[in-house]
Amino acid sequence: MSEEHDQALVLRWQETLQDVADRARRSGRAPADVQIIAVSKRQPLCAIRALAACGQLDFGENYVQEALEKQKGLALDAVQWHFLGRLQRNKAKFVPGRFVMLHSLDSLPLARVLQEKCETVGVVLDVLLQVNLGQEPQKGGVTEADLPEVARGVAEMSALSLRGLMALPPFELNLAHKQRAFARLARLRDRLQTGLGRSLDVLSMGTTDDYPQAIAEGATMVRIGTRIFGPRAC
Repeated sequence: MSEEHDQALVLRWQETLQDVADRARRSGRAPADVQIIAVSKRQPLCAIRALAACGQLDFGENYVQEALEKQKGLALDAVQWHFLGRLQRNKAKFVPGRFVMLHSLDSLPLARVLQEKCETVGVVLDVLLQVNLGQEPQKGGVTEADLPEVARGVAEMSALSLRGLMALPPFELNLAHKQRAFARLARLRDRLQTGLGRSLDVLSMGTTDDYPQAIAEGATMVRIGTRIFGPRAC
């Protein structure tokens, strides 16, 4: 990529960082309370490298093979990779030790596979339970009704550290309805904390289109791609 392209990329990132910080303050929180996960799927290594050089060290990927190739090509120890996409059980072996957090845990069978793989490599993996707020069959995620049971099961696994919840509200909702969905996820997290008797400090919600609404409802991680990188490559 050209130097001009890199400068535009870094400027978009800086503007996003400032906007997220401003919105956190408006919600009565410190800017450090809201972490940006730069969604780098289908983005080139040079773009990730340019952002990492400026201090953006958390990147989110949706596809296992693409992520593994980027990790090998980048080889920067400071970068922390988050897995955001729907994870098939036969790909679970690639997550422990390579990703700092799985945002999309959606079943106890997958959790059991991850537990076994984590034990094998001797690591503890931070996980979020993805909640299917819109009951959309094409999306992964635990239903609200099943959430307490799945959370209890995951909380008992020694190699998985349950940190909180993640959600993607239905795309077609307007911003006001998305904000209500984010508020619902926050309430689910609060009830789950009480039921489990433990802190769940992470709410991963909000993307380029709706992160202001997510921050207003307590998001601690926002997953921003297009606003930072520009349109994805085909």
